[in-house]
Amino acid sequence: MSQRQVLQVFEQYQRARTQFVQAVAELASRPQNVPTLHSAGVMSLLRPLLLDVIPTIQQTAALALGRLANYNDDLAEAVVKGDILPQLVCSLSEQNRFYKKAAAFVLRAVGKHSPQLAQAIVHCGALEMLVICLEDFDPGVKEAASWALEYIARHNSELSQAVVDAGAVPLLVLCIQEPEIALKRIAASTLSDISKHSPELAQTVVDAGAIAHLAQMILNPDAKLKRQVLSALSQIAKHSVDLAELVVEAEIFPVVLTCLKDSDEYVKKNGATLIREIAKHTPELSQLIVNAGGVAAVIDCIGSCRGTVRLPGIMMLGYVAAHSENLSMAVIVSKGIPPLCACLIEEPEDHIKAAAAWALGQVGRHTPEHARAVAVANVLPTLLAMYMDTRSSEDLQMKTKKALKNILQKCTYLPALEPLLHDAPPNIMKYIVGQFSKVLPHDSKARRLFVTTGGLKKVQEIKAEPGSLLQEYINTINNCYPEEIVRYYSPGYSEMLLERVENYHPVL
Repeated sequence: MSQRQVLQVFEQYQRARTQFVQAVAELASRPQNVPTLHSAGVMSLLRPLLLDVIPTIQQTAALALGRLANYNDDLAEAVVKGDILPQLVCSLSEQNRFYKKAAAFVLRAVGKHSPQLAQAIVHCGALEMLVICLEDFDPGVKEAASWALEYIARHNSELSQAVVDAGAVPLLVLCIQEPEIALKRIAASTLSDISKHSPELAQTVVDAGAIAHLAQMILNPDAKLKRQVLSALSQIAKHSVDLAELVVEAEIFPVVLTCLKDSDEYVKKNGATLIREIAKHTPELSQLIVNAGGVAAVIDCIGSCRGTVRLPGIMMLGYVAAHSENLSMAVIVSKGIPPLCACLIEEPEDHIKAAAAWALGQVGRHTPEHARAVAVANVLPTLLAMYMDTRSSEDLQMKTKKALKNILQKCTYLPALEPLLHDAPPNIMKYIVGQFSKVLPHDSKARRLFVTTGGLKKVQEIKAEPGSLLQEYINTINNCYPEEIVRYYSPGYSEMLLERVENYHPVL
């Protein structure tokens, strides 16, 4: 047998291996094929190909494994149990850029499913190798490594801390300064996922100088990058006053307000979330947002969009209004109540309705003037109807009840309270009647109106427990009127009169 014939055998074997991995990688890209591939024992066949002498076979085998592991956690588990991770990690440091990208893809595909699988990646020493890849000259390798680190860090603070301890954060901050948009996006997203778990982790990101670089990218034309930048700044600002102040000091106002007018819904949502996370901390930070025109911009944003995009803006208005009378008045003056009422009525999702109810409660809870501003928007009957609707979620019922209580306890605008007298349950009725008992003794015009509109008649029909607060309020109201008027409007009075007529014997 000639030398050529001998080599031909090896060439055929190489071609067969190449065809096999390419076919498997292609098949694995379609989800419907994955269960069949798995049951045919594809994992054990791909594993030795990761150490193949031919680089393209190695890379394609890694790509196929990544696609399989990406499919579900059972297959990701099979990659871990098949001792494939140590081989990948071993090769990460010495192989070419194509293999590095494919290996990082496998690690990402395994780590995304659960904290346990991400922990398996940490155990086999992958973090150190991934961090080395962040220094690679090839942007694609950096991107793949950053993506894998993000999928590990996103699960919990322990895994995030492991990513930090491996030295990833300073290199990720360098990555957001690279010219490639895709790399900037994923590095910003990774910093966001590291920051979200605890103030300490967020502080690590801040100490690496991330805020200034992130803030500079708020006006970048790429929508996907803006989403990640705003998310990262939100995750930093949410933890404490100090961190929120550091974000504000990077001069994000008024620049960030332009994001609320962006055509991309997620940019709007993340922009409003960032403003909310700053506003919630202190009256001073909320005042700074008001001064920058932030409240008016958020109100416009709520009015121009639908669904969950509205949620952070609604909550932001609630936080601002909760801090003080003046800040609540800033929401009222900026015409914040109508859009909040619209959210309450228009939105189908209970959790958005609940947020709008909570925000309205925060606006109206300070003084009679604040309560009146909410009441004249005719929102009280809507809140009451939602509270009494058995289809409303428990959270919505709780929020509407609290909002009603907050507003009613301050509201002295009786025309808005009167319609509620006819429908409110006893636990809400006591607040309504309580307000009438405060106003009627001092207002003769209101007393007259209360009779002519049927309010006094309705109060007589209320069945209150003797000695209860509600009964006290009713007594106070009744004391505002002559006894015969109260008797006249009491239930059964007309029957009593008829009975007297029947029993009356005229004197002839």
